Amino acid sequence: MSYPIALKRVYAPIEPDDGARVLVDRLWPRGKVRETLALSAWHPETAPPAALRRQYQRDRRSDASLITRYQLELLNNPTLLLPLMRFARSGRLTLLTTGRRIEDSHLPVLRDSLLNALEQEDADDREPPASPPCYARDFETPGGQPY
Repeated sequence: MSYPIALKRVYAPIEPDDGARVLVDRLWPRGKVRETLALSAWHPETAPPAALRRQYQRDRRSDASLITRYQLELLNNPTLLLPLMRFARSGRLTLLTTGRRIEDSHLPVLRDSLLNALEQEDADDREPPASPPCYARDFETPGGQPY
């Protein structure tokens, strides 16, 4: 199944086709009032942790290192993605950030992780159950009685 997930700056104009607008930054955008952003939710916990962001800025780690560590953070905490998965399943989702350059922000990594989690969940739903209850009638107890 296809899930439309757009990436935008929080300062960009609000579009009617944005769908659910979710801010995924640790810090609130400067000079913005919640009502003017038309947010569906704010999930600061899905942004890279402050310690990782500080380490990236202080130690001048590479972008690849930040991306890898952030991906591991999302993999180790799959519940972080659950609220965003609910929004994505109910229609179009727009992830918002305060960063100036979206392609260099955490949003592309978050979108990819979100799409992978949705795809994995869809694949799990397509697999038949390991032991459906309807198979119970095919088995009998040692005394000849059905389970």
